Amino acid sequence: MHDYHRENLCHDPIHGYIPFTSDADLEQGETSERQIIDHPWVQRLRHIHQLQTAWWVYPTAEHTRFQHVIGAMHLASRAMAVLYESLQEVCPDVPSRGYVETLMRMAGLLHDVGHGPFGHFFDQHFLRDFGLTHETLGAKIICDELGDLLKGLRRNPNSELLADERLDPQQIAWLITRPREDDPTESPEWLHFLRNLLSGIYTIDNMDFVLRDAYMSGYSQRAFDLERLLHYSFFSPQGLTIHDRGIDALLRFMAARAELFRSVYFHRTVRAIDLTLADVFAASKQHLFDGNPAEHLTQYMNFTESSLLVDVSRWPYDADEEKRALGKAWQRLVRRQIPWTMICQRNVVFTGDDAERSSIFSDPQFVEQKLRHNLPSELADVPMRIDIARAIFRPHTTGPTAGQNFLYDSACDSIRPLTANQLYERLPVSQRICRVYAESREHAAPLAAALDSLIGHGGEDDLTNM
Repeated sequence: MHDYHRENLCHDPIHGYIPFTSDADLEQGETSERQIIDHPWVQRLRHIHQLQTAWWVYPTAEHTRFQHVIGAMHLASRAMAVLYESLQEVCPDVPSRGYVETLMRMAGLLHDVGHGPFGHFFDQHFLRDFGLTHETLGAKIICDELGDLLKGLRRNPNSELLADERLDPQQIAWLITRPREDDPTESPEWLHFLRNLLSGIYTIDNMDFVLRDAYMSGYSQRAFDLERLLHYSFFSPQGLTIHDRGIDALLRFMAARAELFRSVYFHRTVRAIDLTLADVFAASKQHLFDGNPAEHLTQYMNFTESSLLVDVSRWPYDADEEKRALGKAWQRLVRRQIPWTMICQRNVVFTGDDAERSSIFSDPQFVEQKLRHNLPSELADVPMRIDIARAIFRPHTTGPTAGQNFLYDSACDSIRPLTANQLYERLPVSQRICRVYAESREHAAPLAAALDSLIGHGGEDDLTNM
C-alpha cells in the first residue's frame, strides 16, 4: 500500500497536486523535502514577486518566486519520468533514479534562492556591484546554508537514493549556475546533460514560468503543450534531444515565451516603472543594504521585497532630510505615479546573419545622444529617456550554452542541430524594442520624427506610434 503519511500534497493552479516528502517516519539524520521547503531561505521567496514590476500593471499577476520554484521542483520529476531511462542508456555511470530525481528536484526548488527584491532588477542594480548574480549567490547559500540538510535527503515521492548514495550540494549549486566559458570540465557527462534542463532552450525553470506567468497575467490559460514537449524529449549521446514529432510543440513554447516578453515583461508601462524604480533605487542603495550580501547572508535572508517596501514606507517621516525625500519618491512609485510616458516605439528583428551588437539599438545612451542631435534646437534639452529591451526568440545560440539541444530527424535516423529544422531555422534570434519616453506627449511628433530620421525605415518592423 502507498505510504500516504510519508508525503504531503499542495495544490497548484498550473500543475494540480504537487507531492513532496513529509516529516513522518524519518530515520536518524534524514531530511524531508518539507524541511527544505519550510526553511527560511525558501520561505523568503514568498516575499519576492515573480514578475519584478509587472504586477503593478497586471492586477492578477501577484504570484511570487515561491510558487514558481515549487512548480519547477515538480517539473523536475515530470522530466525525470520521461528522461531518466535515456540518460542511463547514454551515460551508464549515472547514479540511481532516486539520486538524479532528488538532485533535480532540489535544483528546481533552489534555483532562485539567491534572488533579492525585484528579482533580476536587483542583479543588475545591486549584486553586479559585488561581482555577483542571484545564481552565484544562490550557489553559496545552497552549499553554506543548506548543505547539511540537503545531504540528509534520502527520497522523493517517486524514488529513493541507494544505500551508498549521498546527495552532493555542490552538484545542485553547479546545476543552477549559468554555464561559462571557463567552467571546469571534470564534472561527469551525465551532470552536464542534466544542466540542459536548467539552462537550455526549454527547462524546468522556463517551462514553469511560461505557463504560470501566462496564466496569472491573464495572457493564456495554457500557453503551450507541456505534455507533448516532454513526451518527445530524450537524451541522446549529443545531449537533450527532441524528436521531430515534437518540434511544433517546441516552436509553440518558444513563441509563447517570446510573446510574454513582448506583451508582459516588456509592456510599455512596466518598462516605465522600471525606469522610475532604477532612479529611486540608485539613490537609495546605501540605505537599503549594507555591504556585500555574500558576506552578510543572515541579513540577506531577511531582505526581501516586502521588507524593502515596509522600510521605505517609513522614510517620509525620518529625521534625515535625504531619506524623507527618497521616501516620498518611493511613495509616488508605489502609488504608480510614474513620470514617464511612452511617446513612440520602434522594433527591429535580428536573424542569425545580422550583426546585432553593431546595431544602433545596442546602446540607449548613444541613441539619446543622436536623437537630441536630430531634434530642433529648441527641444535639444527636453527631458526624455530611451529604453531598449531585448526579447530573445532563440536563446543560447552562441557562447558556452550553445549546442545543448538537438533534433532527432526520423527520416534520416540521425541526431542533428536544431537549425536543421526549417521552421526552427526561420525563427529570428532576437528582437530589440526601442522606446522613447518623455514627461508628456507635448513633443511627441518631433521626437518620433527624430527617431525615424536616426534609424530610417529600412528593415524596421512594427513602426508604431502609441
